[in-house]
Amino acid sequence: MPWTHRAFWVAPLIIAGILGLLSLAVYLSKLRRIYRARFAETRRERLFLASVGFFTAVVVVRGITIAIHNSIGPFHDVQMHGRHIHHLVWGILLLLLVGYGWVLEVGNGSEQSRHWIGRLMCLLFGVAAALTLDEFALWLNLRDVYWERQGRESFEAMAAFGALLSMGAAGKPFFAGIAHELGRAVGIVKTSDAAHVRK
Repeated sequence: MPWTHRAFWVAPLIIAGILGLLSLAVYLSKLRRIYRARFAETRRERLFLASVGFFTAVVVVRGITIAIHNSIGPFHDVQMHGRHIHHLVWGILLLLLVGYGWVLEVGNGSEQSRHWIGRLMCLLFGVAAALTLDEFALWLNLRDVYWERQGRESFEAMAAFGALLSMGAAGKPFFAGIAHELGRAVGIVKTSDAAHVRK
């Protein structure tokens, strides 16, 4: 069974360790106050946490796959009955788990939901997206092209999704301002409303 082999647990433990250390660093330091002040809006915090999970998983998974490809360290492919289990499988399973949790309204950001579970779900969503998109070229080409020229498609997909997460987390006020100015130019928003938005 693959889950009894240590190679199965390497990436999840490294990712969980890094995310746990980052969380502790914020929670146990002055960063906690800054975090709460800057992420008063739940939606932006959720996007930020998904970004942190995504970029952490990208770095860890790419590092491990490069090590496996070059026979560096104790890392090995996960095998089940002689078949290589790609990490996109774990990404898809994790996406299904997070999606199912959100369908059940677990950690969805509502008032009844616990905030720490919502934060965990956002981190897991980012990790799952990274695991899946790192092998985007495989599911696009329906064959293992990870180390071939077509494998670049995975980098492009990860860059596009990472940019989307980052823009959503950091750029909301900017994009809201653009939308408001466009509305004012078209005549949907009045000039007095525009002054209110700039405050």
